[in-house]
Amino acid sequence: MADGSMKILVVDDFATMRKIIKNLLGQLGFKNVHEADDGATALAILKKDHFDLIICDWNMPKMSGLELLKTTRGMEDYKKTPFVMVTAEANKNNIVAAIQAGANDYIVKPFNANTLQEKIKKMCGD
Repeated sequence: MADGSMKILVVDDFATMRKIIKNLLGQLGFKNVHEADDGATALAILKKDHFDLIICDWNMPKMSGLELLKTTRGMEDYKKTPFVMVTAEANKNNIVAAIQAGANDYIVKPFNANTLQEKIKKMCGD
């Protein structure tokens, strides 16, 4: 499933971070990458369209990454969709909370294309 046609949603309130993640995904061959600037916007996008992978920042206004994760896990279409939580804090309690809420993996900023590729391969069984 981890191929360039995967539809990926990158959710982060910082445009620069979305651009970095989008560029890293592009380097890995992923071309179908969409963006949302917060959890509430992401939720509206997810309700209109289907995505194969969600990469989401933890700290955002309006709706946090953890809130978005919990909401998507309650949606029939996204119960099993790979969800990667991204944060600047390597806080063990946050990692545990994300995994308990249904995150497939967790990435601490800063990270590179290799880290992202390893996580995607692990989640998508490639």
